[in-house]
Amino acid sequence: MHDVQQWQTRNWPFFLGLERVSRRPFVAYETMNELDELVTNARTGFEGASTPAELENVKARFLGKSGRLTELMKGLAALSVEEKRIRGGAINATKQAIEAALIERRQALAEQELQSQLKSEALDVSLPGRRRGPGGLHPVSLTMERIELIFGSMGFEVAQGPEIETDWFNFTALNTPEDHPARSMHDTFYVEGGTQTAPNLLRTHTSPVQVRHALQHVKRHQNKIDAGLPMPEIRVIAPGRTYRVDSDATHSPMFHQCEGLWLGENVSFKDLKVVFADFCRMFFESEDLNLRFRPSFFPFTEPSAEIDIQFPSGPLAGRWLEVAGSGQVHPKVVTAMGLDPERHIGFAFGMGLDRFTMLRYGVNDLRLFFDGDIRFLSQFR
Repeated sequence: MHDVQQWQTRNWPFFLGLERVSRRPFVAYETMNELDELVTNARTGFEGASTPAELENVKARFLGKSGRLTELMKGLAALSVEEKRIRGGAINATKQAIEAALIERRQALAEQELQSQLKSEALDVSLPGRRRGPGGLHPVSLTMERIELIFGSMGFEVAQGPEIETDWFNFTALNTPEDHPARSMHDTFYVEGGTQTAPNLLRTHTSPVQVRHALQHVKRHQNKIDAGLPMPEIRVIAPGRTYRVDSDATHSPMFHQCEGLWLGENVSFKDLKVVFADFCRMFFESEDLNLRFRPSFFPFTEPSAEIDIQFPSGPLAGRWLEVAGSGQVHPKVVTAMGLDPERHIGFAFGMGLDRFTMLRYGVNDLRLFFDGDIRFLSQFR
């Protein structure tokens, strides 16, 4: 408005002259009053806007395509050249004054928003810091440690092997037929490397580790075997991650297994039943567990059996639940390990560590183990 007043003062002689020659006296005077009032109204409207959105709405009333200044500019077409020059200059000065008021209000709103944000994000540096909570092992890791400890007390070693495995160790050495469904891409993750006839893959179980361990064991004691002397028995468990194309509340494409092998010259199915029954009772810390061995089929064992547990109490009371597969090692697998199946015999078993963890801690959704939710994992510290 100050700019308009200065322009009015400088150009007042023109208004007087225009008033004398025009048949419409006081036109300039009335226009200046209207423009002054327009600037005042714009300032009032801008000051009343409390948000940037409201400010833009007020701006549209004065500077928009249908705003008051636009209407005044359109009205210049009906004026004479001299009137256009005078009134156009006044309207432009008014527009500059309104725009200056708009910029000023925008800056004020931005400053208010900044101060509000700083206030809401303020930190009280005098408050005590957050204490770092103690860490803990994952529940599946706790299960794995417990299983290793129990089988270790029975004389079993713990073996590890590669997770990217060859087709021979994962399938062929374990007597898996070429047309077995487990070899299909619907069940197995194949990876780059290997050949067309011997591809590489993500291991579907930890049994390949048993074969690798047995081959190394035979190599270390080859002299005794060649001399006809007894070879030390193979007692080994192979815990670790395995992979299959499967995913739901009770299955994951990446899961944990533990497979065991006991191979010697005088190992029977009876030993398998005793070992696994003792393991389950120690793992679940219960002497009331009932186990049953149901006939089944696995290509790497013959005869084969599924192992079920019946719980005497709790939500699973009276129900049988499959927890492992087992059987006497197939002669072809013994041969692949470099041993004579007529002389060496034994048993093998395999169980899912994730399922044992769910049973031990009462977890009903396998996916909780992989979500990384600290609220869930902190319960197992």
